[in-house]
Amino acid sequence: MQDKKMLPKKADNISDWYLSLIERADLADYGPAKGTIVIKPYGYALWENAVHILDSWFKEAGIQNAYFPLLIPYSLLERETSHIQGFSPELAVVTHAGGKELAEPLVVRPTSETVMYEMFSKWIGSHRDLPLKINQWCNVVRWELRTFPFIRTCEFLWQEGHTAHETEEEAMEMVLQALDWYKKFYEEVFAISPYIGEKSGSERFAGAKRTFSIELVMPDGKALQGATSHYLGQNFAKPFNIQFSDRQNKLQYVHQTSWGLSTRALGGLIMTHGDDNGLILPPRIAPYQVIIITINSKDQQTAAKLRAYVRTIEDQLAKEDIRITTDSDNDKTLGYRMNEAEIKGIPVRIVVGLNEYDEKYVTLSRRDKLEEKQKVKLNGLGEYVRDVLEDIQGSLLEKSEKMKQNLTVDVNNFDEFKRVMQEERKFIRAYWDESEVTEKTIKEKTKATTRVVELEHISDTDEGPCVYTGNKARRKWLFAQAY
Repeated sequence: MQDKKMLPKKADNISDWYLSLIERADLADYGPAKGTIVIKPYGYALWENAVHILDSWFKEAGIQNAYFPLLIPYSLLERETSHIQGFSPELAVVTHAGGKELAEPLVVRPTSETVMYEMFSKWIGSHRDLPLKINQWCNVVRWELRTFPFIRTCEFLWQEGHTAHETEEEAMEMVLQALDWYKKFYEEVFAISPYIGEKSGSERFAGAKRTFSIELVMPDGKALQGATSHYLGQNFAKPFNIQFSDRQNKLQYVHQTSWGLSTRALGGLIMTHGDDNGLILPPRIAPYQVIIITINSKDQQTAAKLRAYVRTIEDQLAKEDIRITTDSDNDKTLGYRMNEAEIKGIPVRIVVGLNEYDEKYVTLSRRDKLEEKQKVKLNGLGEYVRDVLEDIQGSLLEKSEKMKQNLTVDVNNFDEFKRVMQEERKFIRAYWDESEVTEKTIKEKTKATTRVVELEHISDTDEGPCVYTGNKARRKWLFAQAY
């Protein structure tokens, strides 16, 4: 039986709370190699649901899945200068195999641009081969040993989309399509309201011309980068010689994109919605949307009637395509079993005992409103629960939106900027002159980095004074300390 110790208070120390919750909810454990985690079945079920949803959207748009090697020749990474410079501190390099030193070192995949584009150069020859749209579900390794489960580990799971196009316009459409998928995913599936925008030059993906990002506001005011979408231009096409004969039979270089979302998203999900009692899972991502907890009778005849009643309940829910699990383990107390359902964040809990059987109802509780209990008649139960699940989904998104707004403030001078970062730790929206020197200085003085210029403000021309230098600035940017 699991240790029943209470979770730390989320408001007291969100890091301790987060780590304890991952253990108590049976989501993950630390791996034998430093910096790694083992994603346990309940945690992996969350990822599987995310994969299923995103993968269906990708395929509707004609994107095909493929798989590329884990080991990449070091020389491939060296072809694009900024790419190798950006990733070199995080690389895991294989120098020996089969008992011998390798003629050329191999890199354990940190991302797949180089190995994919080596193949793209073989597959693309004509405009008829375009657009080429490939996605890969895989693991990557980036050598970070300061483990924070899901949010920062040296190995993680993700999807990485890579596409090649005839024109910049087509490539940018793909970049924004991917960004819109991620926005939709966070809002409609994870019930998290994100900021969406473009990264600064210093924060771009190594080798990209433009990087767009989904930024999540965590309850402690920090930022978590939830997904990215990059316009690579021809920065990789030229060193990898990815050319095509255009419609006038002239050789041109392709325009490329890459975009990805990783298991880091699960960390954002846990941190955003969890409370002092455990996880709170939005119904659309929850492995189980309803748990039925039975209170069985010692009388065999009565127990048989209760089991039949539970099967009727299960059938009603199944007709609505509701994912259910049933807990009939009466060796554990009712309180223990209810607590475990709370810890795991199952959206709806239904309790069934002799009283419920006699009067043909169930006792229903919502995970997001634990204090409320309802007696719901068996007739029409499936439709009722479906409506409750949709209400929970919407309520969690509304709560996330309110949190995002409450943890964002507009600031006009650097004294106020420093005070907010030191005393309150929130997202700050402020004019910035877009100088790398200014950006670096602000980071050194406050630990705050530029997150994005919001999508709706990218084309702004309203001028204001830079929050640090006072120089003319044409756009407001979001700043925050980050995970």
